[in-house]
Amino acid sequence: MRSLSQKNIRKITKNGTSHSVSIPIEILKKLGWKERQKVVVKKIRGGIQIKDWKK
Repeated sequence: MRSLSQKNIRKITKNGTSHSVSIPIEILKKLGWKERQKVVVKKIRGGIQIKDWKK
C-alpha cells in the first residue's frame, strides 16, 4: 500500500491527440463531481487550475 504522500502522485497519459491526468476519487467525491461533467482548465503561474463549469 502506498503512503499518503505517494497516493496523490499521478502520471500524464496520452489519449489520441489529448493528454490526461487522473484525479483521486476522494477529491472528486468531496467536490461532488460526476463522470462527464464539464470543467474549466486554466493555466496559472506554476501549474493549472480546474474548476466546475458554470453556464
